[in-house]
Amino acid sequence: MKHYIFLVMASFLSIMPLANGESVDEQTVIVAGGCFWCVESDFEKHKGVISAESGYINGSTSNPTYREVSTNNTGHFEAVKITYDESQVSLRELIDFYWYTIDPTDPIGQFCDKGASYKTALFYQNDEQKKTFEESLATIEKKKPFKKKIVTEILSAKTFYSAEAYHQDYYKKNKIRYKLYRAGCRRDRTIEKLWGKVVTGKH
Repeated sequence: MKHYIFLVMASFLSIMPLANGESVDEQTVIVAGGCFWCVESDFEKHKGVISAESGYINGSTSNPTYREVSTNNTGHFEAVKITYDESQVSLRELIDFYWYTIDPTDPIGQFCDKGASYKTALFYQNDEQKKTFEESLATIEKKKPFKKKIVTEILSAKTFYSAEAYHQDYYKKNKIRYKLYRAGCRRDRTIEKLWGKVVTGKH
């Protein structure tokens, strides 16, 4: 009986009523796309995304720090946990968008950031997510405008650790530094050269 009550409460909380009578069906997805400041910025501009949290995932140590992860010796990826309203945007839409925000052909990092912690990956939390990731990858493989192989991995999600507070919403709190970093890293220029367009900031 207790288990039943818990399940009912969990279902109720996952669909939270708003003041205007609408509801939010919150879901999460975890992706790695190099610098988590940039991934956070890109996805928080997308329709239906409620929030994006920078962190570390799939490493060999518990409660890693940025300094430890940046040595590229802990096995962690810089990753972002995206919370979204499924009534506003689907998981497939977000993953289809993801490809156009990264260089999925780079096996050693992203843009000016190199090393294992900066590699791209999709982390599935259940079989449904894994299937969606694989279907999106298959589609993008067919329609990509370049010949290079896509090397982005699809991995089972292990423990996600939130990054330090100063990393959260960095692009909002340090606007000038963030813009200089992103431009200096040639992120958008590389994406445009690879995909033929830059989709960030248009949602």
